Amino acid sequence: MKKRQSHLPRWLVAAALALSALPLAAPAQAADYPDKPIRMFVPFPPGGAVDILGRLMAQHLGQQMSQSVIVENRAGANGSIGNEAAAKSNPDGYTLLLGANGLATNTALYPKRAFSELTALAPVAYLGSSPLIMVVPKDSPFHTLKDVIDVAKTDPSKVAYASAGPGSSAHLGSELLKSVAKVGMLHVPYKGGAPAIIDLTAGRVQFMLLDPPQAMPQIKSERLRAIVVGSASRLPLLPDVPSATDAGYPGFEATVWWGFAVPKGTPPEIIARLNKEINTAVNSPDVQKVLTDMGVITKPGTPEQFGTFINEQAAKWSTIIKGANITAE
Repeated sequence: MKKRQSHLPRWLVAAALALSALPLAAPAQAADYPDKPIRMFVPFPPGGAVDILGRLMAQHLGQQMSQSVIVENRAGANGSIGNEAAAKSNPDGYTLLLGANGLATNTALYPKRAFSELTALAPVAYLGSSPLIMVVPKDSPFHTLKDVIDVAKTDPSKVAYASAGPGSSAHLGSELLKSVAKVGMLHVPYKGGAPAIIDLTAGRVQFMLLDPPQAMPQIKSERLRAIVVGSASRLPLLPDVPSATDAGYPGFEATVWWGFAVPKGTPPEIIARLNKEINTAVNSPDVQKVLTDMGVITKPGTPEQFGTFINEQAAKWSTIIKGANITAE
């Protein structure tokens, strides 16, 4: 019996054979990752805590993965500008974002945006957190959190707190304190942390919540005093300063935190690889030393755990944002 000949054109047969081979090529490409430089978006200006952390991690990730990791600063709008730029990049594993609290809070702070970090980004790895420190001018009559609360209960206008702007960590943390202590206080927003700290040291405002990298130089130079740390336990950098729990307000847990994300749609095997490399870098002794000196508390975990954390933070802070009618737009 004669074998039946195909009447399909040879070019079509060749194309079909090529397409059938594509799924087999994908694992090999993933195994070769990365084969070109990785871009890391840092959605804050150069020189700040996030930028320092980003460049530290970029150096170690580059060494571990034998490929350059290039930091690109895209500052503005509580990290929203850089977050959106990262989310709209090609989800091929060559765009990485070092985000902060805005990953959880910006959706509530910018309700008119078409973009949302909660849906446009995929979590990769948690980096760490630092509790906010309540600092007052060196000659302030406030020596404890209770002193602040007592005056605020009597006359809220006599307790003005500074922030780096609406929706900043200092603003939201102070609003959390108001909610926990059930008091009123006066918010004085500034265009950035530097001018706010200048007015605070001059005594023009009564207090501000600062992260350790911002607060420690001011505390060591005795221009400012720390009176409480916004966490359940004390900060090793300031062992003599009470925690919020010590001060009698355990609900006052206000931190800054950082973690890595990628554009939604990035292959899961690449996310897993990045998670492994980031956790390895975070656990290295030299990185741990820098993080400890900066007051950063690390807790490596899975992408899923970081995603759960972001959602919990979003739920917590959206309640505060809506309750205080805060908008950054």
